[in-house]
Amino acid sequence: MAQPRTRRRRALAVPVGLALTASLGFLPGTASAETQDTPAAVATDGPKLSYVVNTKTDHRTIASVKKAIAKAGGTVVVAHEKIGVIVVHSTNPAFAQQIRTVRGVQTAGATRTAPLKAAGTTEMGAPEYVDGGKATTATTTAAAPDTEPLEADQWDLRAIGADKAAKINPGSKNVTVAVIDTGVDDTHPDLTANFSKSQSANCVGGVADTSEGAWRPYTTGDYHGTHVAGEIAAARNGVGVAGVAPGVQVSSIKVSDPETSLFFPESVVCAFVFAADHGVEITNNSYYIDPWLYNCLDDPDQAAIVDAVNRASKYAQRKGTLHLASAGNSNHDLASDAIVDDSSPDDTTPVERTIDPSECWDIPTQLPGVVTVTATGVQNLKSYYSSYGRGVADIAAPGGDKYQIPDTPAKNGRILSTMPNNAYAYLQGTSMASPHAAGVAALLKSTHPWAGPEALQALLKAQADNPGCPTELYDPDGNGVEDATCEGPKRVNGFYGYGIVNALDAVK
Repeated sequence: MAQPRTRRRRALAVPVGLALTASLGFLPGTASAETQDTPAAVATDGPKLSYVVNTKTDHRTIASVKKAIAKAGGTVVVAHEKIGVIVVHSTNPAFAQQIRTVRGVQTAGATRTAPLKAAGTTEMGAPEYVDGGKATTATTTAAAPDTEPLEADQWDLRAIGADKAAKINPGSKNVTVAVIDTGVDDTHPDLTANFSKSQSANCVGGVADTSEGAWRPYTTGDYHGTHVAGEIAAARNGVGVAGVAPGVQVSSIKVSDPETSLFFPESVVCAFVFAADHGVEITNNSYYIDPWLYNCLDDPDQAAIVDAVNRASKYAQRKGTLHLASAGNSNHDLASDAIVDDSSPDDTTPVERTIDPSECWDIPTQLPGVVTVTATGVQNLKSYYSSYGRGVADIAAPGGDKYQIPDTPAKNGRILSTMPNNAYAYLQGTSMASPHAAGVAALLKSTHPWAGPEALQALLKAQADNPGCPTELYDPDGNGVEDATCEGPKRVNGFYGYGIVNALDAVK
């Protein structure tokens, strides 16, 4: 499976001195006024790769760059002219180097290191299905009044007051959370009533396909997006589970590649633009963009990826869309001086490298304006796997933790939610934390319909409850060794940002 944040993947403030602009014109590869209009000789003996070419947004420049792309052996797949991002395929091994010399091109680079091929998964454990994956248990009568049949095992709802919030305001149908992920099974009985087809699409490859069902998972193995959707808005309908905001709508924007299950930049650019143009108020992003766990700004290819996705993210924010993203499952301190990344690139052979988190970013979670969400367990303690960082983490939410065991019938510390084919299962990861926060953001938007992305983010932080850094050794596996260090005061710190979201406070 892809880069879901169960595999997780992980918003952070922009590192000091690196405020991204719409163009990121200072990055390596930016063409100067003296560069040529068209590249030189063209070879076509390389692998067919995908590229992003980022330009100024005026029509004359884009038209000129399109001609240069063709002369460099490239084929335009789609041009997002409003943000100056052009997606290109080419078999010219020197395409990126040549197109960077073209007047008007600000950044350009390959979005992968090899042609598409099968890839493995680093999911944080296999899903634990309820009743062997069947829906029989999930459709029985609820054991207690005003609860769903499986709600007794949803410790996460009670941890953030979502069960009580639903009785006050379950959320508005005028609010939509787009699940940018592996697709959503909208035929699931807990999702169908709250699903918005008109705001759903398949963006794989960079072009939005809105045909019927294009937004659904390729196979039942692509369960990640369906699980996320249920956490946000599973209906209170006497079936299965309940979501944090059971009255809002969810849509599906599929971005995972069918051959590799990877989330490539051009697909996410398409998703952000589609969400913005179709009136989506909130997006949930429980993944990182492949093939790099961290994109370093001193590498021209990786810088171009950051530039392209940032342009799309900013475009959506300007149109009123708030993005939330998972902080990652690597237990990395994203505010540290150095991180060892041994998983990139994940479409070929990973090479171990030590990166500087201030200049190498996990995206989309570290982009400006994106809300970074860390994960907690039933004890309101940072989950053992969750990445974190003072000044990086914005808020926290339940993501599950196998070491933190709840007093529930199943005694399962992971998160229970919907799965394809009318099933239910437990998963854990910051992939699960971000949709809990997105659900609370949807409740805030329902309560304060005037609030734009910046106001919503401020409201999220204001209503959060911060437990403060642990007063005892942070040792979730019990081996006597501190597994992570929380820095900062109780109000804002590295483990929880401004605190753990609170659904009940959101609707008061």
